Order: sequence, then structure tokens, then C-alpha cells
Amino acid sequence: MQIKKFVAQTLREATEKMKDEFGTEAVILGTRVIEADLKLGIKKMFEITAGIEDEGESEAKVKSLSKSKINLHPQKSFEEELNEINNKIYSKAKTPSIKASSSDKQPAKIEPKGGKLELESELKEIINTLVQKEVQKTIITEVLDQLKKYQHLLTRENLESYTLSCLSSLLSTSDFELKPQKKTKTVVLIGPTGVGKTTSIAKLALIAKIIHNLDVGLISVDTYRLGALDQLRIFSEVSHIDMLAAYEPHEMPELMKKFSKKDIVFIDTAGRSPQNVNQLKKNLEFVKNISVDETMLVLSATSSTRNLIDTAGKFKMFNYGSYIFSKIDESVAHGNILNLVSSTGIPVVFLTNGQVIPDDIIAADSDFIAKLIYSDKISK
Repeated sequence: MQIKKFVAQTLREATEKMKDEFGTEAVILGTRVIEADLKLGIKKMFEITAGIEDEGESEAKVKSLSKSKINLHPQKSFEEELNEINNKIYSKAKTPSIKASSSDKQPAKIEPKGGKLELESELKEIINTLVQKEVQKTIITEVLDQLKKYQHLLTRENLESYTLSCLSSLLSTSDFELKPQKKTKTVVLIGPTGVGKTTSIAKLALIAKIIHNLDVGLISVDTYRLGALDQLRIFSEVSHIDMLAAYEPHEMPELMKKFSKKDIVFIDTAGRSPQNVNQLKKNLEFVKNISVDETMLVLSATSSTRNLIDTAGKFKMFNYGSYIFSKIDESVAHGNILNLVSSTGIPVVFLTNGQVIPDDIIAADSDFIAKLIYSDKISK
């Protein structure tokens, strides 16, 4: 397989370069934005990684090319690359259990001494850490109450593990089912402006196609934002995923009819300010007359707890069932995720940690999020 990167100042120009050299049979392996560095005189650029099969490749290998991923290494087999991206998305979050065991060696006695515990200084450090991570005081109190239940097992060596276990128990996550069904599955992504809805849809669409081998359709109702349609249309072209656009709410049933044979259809709504109720209701008009199986609210992990709770409340009219937290790689503290999930009871389904499609997305796992909150570290 021939693999090459195409770089240009716009995504469209990079796409044209790819088509000029590889033709229409090229397989899109990934896209990313190369950020500007004014000191070095580097402008913001767009990079497409694409591949095309060599002449004489077998039909089976050609088929496997459609399942390739971003940043493919020419020396790796397609099976290895596919397993790698699958592990990045689905296995990365499945960390070894952080729940402490009663078999921990030589538990220290934590009997009260003058009303204080032997591990008082360590517990204070735990509290300070959670405060720095912007975890709300009510949740910190709940964590401490849980730790008290395990006083007879706590040691300086396992205190952090028990703390992580407590945090994990307060986090709700859910799985996103991606498999062929008798009818088309319809998934709607909603959210405020600038949170990365369109990029998230692109990631999910490619995951559904290259990992789960589903027939995918895209519908955009984001016809207001300048360039929004072009962004998704270019992605659909280079990834060979069918796309339609709805300009008025009454067009939606007909578009869904056109995609009636698809396994899954993702609907990209326009980003709206949660403070503009009329705009939110306009978005709702596009989806209320079609059958929707899942609605996900995309939120930025860089937002404050107050803003997250306000946004979650304003978008409740869409009856969403899960959260996608974007930009976890840009946030300096992640306690806000726990604060929102704890207050609403709505689970997290995905986390995104970059702009690379489809690599930079992680299936949500409570243990992984607990470690993220406590350490602010994302293993690459």
C-alpha cells in the first residue's frame, strides 16, 4: 500500500492534492490540524493521511484497506493497525481494577486518638488534592464518608487506591452499542458552540465503519455556521461515507427515508448557545419528527462546573441520555466531570483527547475517569 501525507492551508486544498495524486480510489486514513507557530513562521495547516492499494493486491486486502486507520505504519499489517486503533478506543480506558482488596498486607489500625485518625495528615492531603482538581465539597465529603467504612483496612500504601475506588463508584458510564440491527439506528449529537460536535461525529462515524463494518450515513442540520457543511462534506467524501443536509425541519423524514437501508445514521446539529432558548427549540424542530435512538450531549471538559450544569439543564429539552466530554487534553482539572455526572445521574459514553480522527476518542470507563480526575494525566 502506498501511504502519503498531504498538507495544505485548507482541508479542501489538502483533499484536492490527495485526489490529484491518488485519484478517487484513495482511502482516508486520518486528518489532523497542524497548529500555527508564529515564531517559526508556521501557519495553521491541515494534514490528510491517505493510502491507495498497489496494483495486484488481492481482493481480500483491498477490502481490508477500507478498515485502515490514521497514522498507519507502512510496515505493519492491516490487522495489526486495526487492532491498535480498537485498543486505543475501547481498551485504553479499561484499566486494571482500582478497587482495593481486603487482602492488603498488614492493615494499620485507625483507631481514634483524641478524636483524630492516625492517617489524618494523609487524608488532608487527599482532600487538598481533590479540591485542586475542582471536585465539589459535597462529593469530597461523600468520598471521606466512604473511606471511613474501610478504616480497618486503610494503610498509607493503599489509601490512594481506596480513594480512586470511591471516586469510581460515584461515576456513571455507559457503552455505545455498534452492531447491525433490524432497523437503522439514529444517533443525534447536540451541544453548545465550539465543543467539537462535528469532529466527534466524524470519529464515531469512522469507528462504526472501519471497526464495526457498518453502513454509515451522515445528516447535517448545521447549515448556519460558515463552513460547517463543507467541513462534514469533505470528511464524508474522503472517508466514503454518504452525507445529506437538511435546511428545514420538514426535510428530515424524507432524508431518513433515503438512509433507511443504513445500519446507523449520525445527525450533526448546529452548535447553539444554551442561553438562546429560541435557537435550541429550532434545533429541536429538526429531530422531533423522526425516530431517534440515542441523543448525546457534547460538552467541553474545559468548562467550569457551573457552566456545565447550566448547559446540561438548558439542553434537557432534547431528552439526551449520555455525555461526550471533549478536550480532556486541554483541561487543567477534571473534577467538573464528576461534579456534573454526580448531580445529574446521566452517564458518560465517550471522552475525546485531540483532533486526530478517529484515534483521539476513548470509550468511557469509571476507573479511567477516576484516575484522570485524581492525576490529570492521560496516557498516550
